[in-house]
Amino acid sequence: MSEFPGITHVALTVDDLAVSVPWYRALLDCEPVLDEDTGPFHHTVFLVGGTLLGLHQHHEPAATGRFDERRPGLDHVAFGVAGRDELEKWARRLDEMGIAHGEIVDAHYGSGLSFRDPDDIALELFAPPSS
Repeated sequence: MSEFPGITHVALTVDDLAVSVPWYRALLDCEPVLDEDTGPFHHTVFLVGGTLLGLHQHHEPAATGRFDERRPGLDHVAFGVAGRDELEKWARRLDEMGIAHGEIVDAHYGSGLSFRDPDDIALELFAPPSS
């Protein structure tokens, strides 16, 4: 074996696909590539770059409770952009869409713009450091 393989897909569990699918459709500006009921869950999947992003709604959900990145499990999902100027454009686009977000945070390893989906799942747009 050579290097560890790349990520092919990320699946996020949501409360209500009727709310989450239109939200992600608007954010990603694309249509789902798959929408099916598998039995235990219904999922809608978007192709983002070369990675599949699935939204799952389980027919028998676990106990209620909002997403909290401080619990073991997922912390956040980050989407890569080319540079900080693109983050500024995204901040304006999120404002236009009515999506609350934090300020752009700059660090030695890059810059990030954080926001949350309808289920409070933490998302980020991330740019590498300027050279």
